[in-house]
Amino acid sequence: MFWKFDLHTTSHIDTLLEKEDVTLTEVMDEEDVLQECKAQNHKLVDFLVRPQYMEDLVTYITQEPSDDVEETIKYKYPNISCELLTSDVGQINDRLGEDERLLMKLYGFLQNESPLNPLLASFFSKVLSILIGRKPEQIVEFLRKREDFVDLMIKHIGTSAIMDLLLRMLTCVEPQQLRQDVLNWLNEEKVIQRLVDMVQPSQDEDRHSNASQSLCEIIRLSRDQMFQVQGCSEPDPLLATLEKQETVEQLLSNIFDKEKNDSAIVSVIQILLTLFETRRPAFEGHLEICPPGMSHPSFSVNQSILEAVRPRLKDFHQLLLEPPKKNIMKTTWGVLDPPVGNTRLNVVRLVASLLQTNTHIINMELINLNTLGVILDMYFKYIWNNFLHLQVEICTAMILAMPPAQSENLKINSDQDPVRESHLINNLFQKCQFIQRILDAWSSNEKAQAEGGRRQGYMGHLTRIANSIVHNSDKGPNGAQIQQLISELTEEDRERWETFISGQLADTNKRNTVDLAFSDYQMQQMTSNFIEQFGFNDEEFADQDDVVDIPFDRISDINFSLNTNESANIALFEACCKEKIQQFEDAGSDEEDIWDEKDVTFAPDAQRRPRSSGSTDSEESTDSEEEDVKRDPFDPNNASSDDRMEVDTGPLWTANFDDIPMDTGSSTAMGESAPASASAGWSSPNASPGKAMGFIIPPPSFPRPCVAMVSPISILRDEAAQPASSPGGKAGCSDAEESVTTETVTNGSMKETVSLTVDAKTETAIFKSSSPVVTQDSALLAVSFVFKLESQVQQTFKMPSR
Repeated sequence: MFWKFDLHTTSHIDTLLEKEDVTLTEVMDEEDVLQECKAQNHKLVDFLVRPQYMEDLVTYITQEPSDDVEETIKYKYPNISCELLTSDVGQINDRLGEDERLLMKLYGFLQNESPLNPLLASFFSKVLSILIGRKPEQIVEFLRKREDFVDLMIKHIGTSAIMDLLLRMLTCVEPQQLRQDVLNWLNEEKVIQRLVDMVQPSQDEDRHSNASQSLCEIIRLSRDQMFQVQGCSEPDPLLATLEKQETVEQLLSNIFDKEKNDSAIVSVIQILLTLFETRRPAFEGHLEICPPGMSHPSFSVNQSILEAVRPRLKDFHQLLLEPPKKNIMKTTWGVLDPPVGNTRLNVVRLVASLLQTNTHIINMELINLNTLGVILDMYFKYIWNNFLHLQVEICTAMILAMPPAQSENLKINSDQDPVRESHLINNLFQKCQFIQRILDAWSSNEKAQAEGGRRQGYMGHLTRIANSIVHNSDKGPNGAQIQQLISELTEEDRERWETFISGQLADTNKRNTVDLAFSDYQMQQMTSNFIEQFGFNDEEFADQDDVVDIPFDRISDINFSLNTNESANIALFEACCKEKIQQFEDAGSDEEDIWDEKDVTFAPDAQRRPRSSGSTDSEESTDSEEEDVKRDPFDPNNASSDDRMEVDTGPLWTANFDDIPMDTGSSTAMGESAPASASAGWSSPNASPGKAMGFIIPPPSFPRPCVAMVSPISILRDEAAQPASSPGGKAGCSDAEESVTTETVTNGSMKETVSLTVDAKTETAIFKSSSPVVTQDSALLAVSFVFKLESQVQQTFKMPSR
């Protein structure tokens, strides 16, 4: 194990702190000073909380390093000081949070002139933030005594670390009553109005962005807090101030009554979009917390905001026509003069949010200005701006799917039933000629593609817009109105539309909805084609646990005719093995780990699943027993010269089955086929004619009588085999040291004599062949002979299946 080597190195800090003249910088130079501090090393913490060293640590993070310090180590000590002060050690927090002199030194960083050093500002914000979380009462009380705190925060709002500190005060102060006191205090200091004043053309972009982000986060945090804190009767004063009509009007006045500034306009729109957010899922279960039917600012837009925005819609509409000046943009697809720009894109987003409120006065103002027509013009002009295309699709989808506003006029139909119609849909289909523009754009795209051009970038969104029209005309709340407007089209346009939705649109939808997953039929066809091409058998695609048996299946299908002495040996065999039976009766378990080191056991052939013959490395595969008969695997005419198995010259290769425990039982006939798996070895093909091929197979470790066998293979033998151990053709069983079984087999045009010698003294069985060259046929015969021996032993001793 790793721990026994004791590789943990002893810290040098304890030894260093024992020096009388040790300095703070020497301690901070130690590599493990931070780890030891977080581990609350008592000597180190006691050293750091000394008044002089605490003051030095605060000085490092609040004062600019000297210019003559090398750049590589200029901020080394300020960084380490920040990490030590924010290591969340109780003694350090107590000393820093309760010592007003240290707090004043820390607070002095805010009194520096702008711009602040961003790195030191992050150190300062991090230290003060952890104090707000650990010592909220002391820190809030200290800051409230500083009359210029809010002024300094707004002054440095362009530094992101200061913005983060302001937001931290709104979220990390606990308990709830203290947080409410902080909100009231900041509201009294008019922090919202001061942030609004930062979003105007006279300020720089950093102030625009950070002030806007601060206001957006205040809105979201305040709304989330109202859901999370149950039973809170006091409203959030900052959110209430932001939602006032005069606050929104001041925001809009900053960007429209002065010089147009792209950064300021985008920042104000971001604030408005946050105010328009409804049903924002702040966390899981958000919607369930609010009781059904409850009126809540997060579920509806405050009417005062809409009242403030409505008079300024014409100014936003003008921004779509005349955005802030932008330089010509050259792209790979051409020159954009002018480009869409961030301003116009955010104005379209604002229009989409206004449409979502479904307010009658807002809808009518947009209709009168023809804002939807201008947006559609931009959609078809800027063919590669998918940000714009998405917003236009959202606008059209909401118009088609939203029910008419409550203030919409009622229309009496032919059945005298009052029907409320959407003015936005009428404007979209009649004045904007929505259907005609879709058909013209589709035809133009097909024409361009036919001439070798590229598909227009808006076609995907245009497809979804067309599908939205079809869907809402059938099932939407405005279905009757949409169908009526389509029927009022000219006959030519109506026929074009009907042809389009049944032809081009249907074909596009079919292509877009093709299931990319393969069906069962396709998988079967692919498998069939693969087998036809490569000649594999279906069984070779079975589970991997079965694949290992495939090369030996052909051998296992060989019919054996076995003659043995089934009577003379039974009594002696049972006498020798009776004492070994009980300990093996419960051997084997189906749930054992196959990778554990354990004894190998063999299954009887009756338990094997029938399989068709096949071999992945064979030159032919068969699917039936009939084909196996036609293509005899031992037929020399059936094997090519490349199929001959040869091994390098060397010592005898043996297959060793040492220490295989076997369950014993009553003797049975040994006439079943052997399992087709074993290991075997052959002699060199270059051996002399007199040298034999052999297998050494140790018998089980317990003493048993010798079982000599004769195994003539009926389908291959040329003449009857006569066992050498008995003149009567029966294998004898005695105490002789060695019994030999021989067999003559026809191998093509030659005959081959094989023999099995069982040596009871050494407990080995040796298989020999007189052939000087090991051919594939003789090798397969040898393997089958060994497998047969295994099967016989298994059947005799009732071994558990492997």
